[in-house]
Amino acid sequence: MARNPASRSRGHGMADAGKANDTPFPTRQMLVLAICRICEPIAFMGIFPYIYFMVQDFHMTDDKSKISFYAGMITSAFTFAEFSTGVLWGRLSDRIGRKPVLLTGLMGTAISVLVFGFSQNLYVALAARAIGGLLNGNMGVLQSTVAELVTNKEHQPRAYTIMPVVWCVGSIVGPMIGGALAKPCETYPSVFEHGTVWDRYPYLLPNLFSAVVCVVGVVNGILFLEETHSAKKQYRDRGLEVGNWILSKFTFGRAAADTTPDQLKYDEWSEARPLLEEQLPGYRTTDNSPENSPRLLTAQSAEEPQESLDLDDTYQPTSKIFTRPVVLNVVAFGILAFHTMTFDSLFPVFLSTPHSERHDMALPFKFADGLALPQQTIGVILSAQGIYSLLINMAVVPWAIKRFGPLHLFRFLAATYFLLYLVTPYIVLLPDTLRMVGIYVILIWKCTFSNMAYPSNAILTANSAPSQHVLGSINGVAASTASLCRGFGPLVSGMLYAIGLQTGYSGLAWWCSALVAVGGAVVASRIPEQRVLNEKSRQDVEAQEPAQP
Repeated sequence: MARNPASRSRGHGMADAGKANDTPFPTRQMLVLAICRICEPIAFMGIFPYIYFMVQDFHMTDDKSKISFYAGMITSAFTFAEFSTGVLWGRLSDRIGRKPVLLTGLMGTAISVLVFGFSQNLYVALAARAIGGLLNGNMGVLQSTVAELVTNKEHQPRAYTIMPVVWCVGSIVGPMIGGALAKPCETYPSVFEHGTVWDRYPYLLPNLFSAVVCVVGVVNGILFLEETHSAKKQYRDRGLEVGNWILSKFTFGRAAADTTPDQLKYDEWSEARPLLEEQLPGYRTTDNSPENSPRLLTAQSAEEPQESLDLDDTYQPTSKIFTRPVVLNVVAFGILAFHTMTFDSLFPVFLSTPHSERHDMALPFKFADGLALPQQTIGVILSAQGIYSLLINMAVVPWAIKRFGPLHLFRFLAATYFLLYLVTPYIVLLPDTLRMVGIYVILIWKCTFSNMAYPSNAILTANSAPSQHVLGSINGVAASTASLCRGFGPLVSGMLYAIGLQTGYSGLAWWCSALVAVGGAVVASRIPEQRVLNEKSRQDVEAQEPAQP
């Protein structure tokens, strides 16, 4: 008796998975994607060194304890807006492809930072950040793109740490640029004169730099980024053709054009498939090889029996897409995003807060003080955290994920994260000679945990998806959930921090984050192991196969 189409589809999926184990690492496309990705952390992190002083210049309040609340509002505006459109962008990427959505997000970021640079009051700043969030759905779409590029699970630990490495590089450049270029007429009076546009808009220069970087990312994406969506990557991409033509004019491009058996096989496919009639002119890497080319893989899949393509996984019922493991991973991602974003937005405010004049200290909980560091020093500190994150992602994170497995590592991190938030506010009680040491210890702790937790969760989410065809929808919901949590994080922590300063408990916001992290540990403990998921999938396939006569 013949198997039903569903079982045949899964059978072909298993065969494809076996073939995928032999695919090379998509180095070229990961590099192109990384160049697109780096634009966003530069724009996002670049505001942190000067956001406290920018809000202060808006003259919204004379109460310095409320500045943290308004700074949190500005940070949250982006994430709340991103939440409102995250699912839309994820579903749209399932319909029109990943590449156009990614490029739209980059253009949205460029527009947002330009408007932000011209902000002279809180309302324009909030609108600028909201524009960026509305037009940018790249967080979820990037995860889908990486999952579709990297089909070999052996490559996942390496692949899923590349984007965090890129974020780290951006978090180095962004704060350095933000701290160095903000208020240029005061910092570099011999170059930027008073009375010019730089004096009227003191925060335009760092945002102009971020906008230029985003435009470079858009051009890079148009010319060199390949579509990864299985139903869209066979269509002609004129931007990619132009990019390959440009590369073919360089010496290394012509050298790469030497004919090989693989190239001949690739050329045969190009001639045999009308959809493949555009010939990549000369430039080839492992990404364009017959084993790894998105177009060739699509052409090969066209040879499979048509019944294996009958099911459109994109339009599966929600209950089949958002299974219990998927939901648990999404919730864990949201909780992680909440308390890590709380740290990222609160820590620069904590460093900027002036020394308190209150003296009614009652340890261990009642104390209120800040570190009163200048914006240039804060920029250096945040850049140092980026450098450390870069190193740990390159040397430690892939090893840790392979050694302990993404689930066990994620559970351990989630279970111990709360300790970081319990300790952080006590930095102000250290002697002056040890405060900088305490700051860097906290940053190392935070960066180590954060840079291991996010790739682990991304791998767990990708592996729990019932089909790669719905990765855009799953990651869109995950991105929206994380954006909502990131939006509430700075807003709630800013309010709690202001209340803490007023009441004498400056650790209040940090300790509330510790409680949230405990909730994340509970959710992480319930995520099933991959072998359990594999066994469940096997049982589902067997249950759908009619008994043999």
